[in-house]
Amino acid sequence: MSQAKTNARKCAVQALYQWQMSGESLTRIESYFLEEQHLKGAQKTYFSELFHGVPKQLVDIDAALAEFVDRPVEKIDPVERAILRIGAYELINRLETPYKVIINEGVNLAKDFGAEGSHKYVNGILDKVSQKHRAVEIAAKRAKSQD
Repeated sequence: MSQAKTNARKCAVQALYQWQMSGESLTRIESYFLEEQHLKGAQKTYFSELFHGVPKQLVDIDAALAEFVDRPVEKIDPVERAILRIGAYELINRLETPYKVIINEGVNLAKDFGAEGSHKYVNGILDKVSQKHRAVEIAAKRAKSQD
């Protein structure tokens, strides 16, 4: 797990939160992050992929989450919602990144930015999403550990 990608995820959570709350354009928010040096130490291309990829695939991402959350996705706390959306995006699109890394990153983001105990909720939801969208990877890992 690269620190630059971790930092990109942190910035993406903040930027998606801002987008969800303000309704500002993605371009304007991204410019702010670039101009204000918020992306220092972050992999800028990964930030951009997450920040633009989540809104572009929002319907599919929210559908993936909706199967496992206990309320409508729009009713989830905005910070947790941004974290879950990033995690679901990565689980669906970034197959080269191990699912456990994505879940761990989501848990750490929730510990950094979410309400107390929110990391448990994020962990549970992303684990369920991974079981559906990464079933082959999970089965291969289990089979390998039984050898």
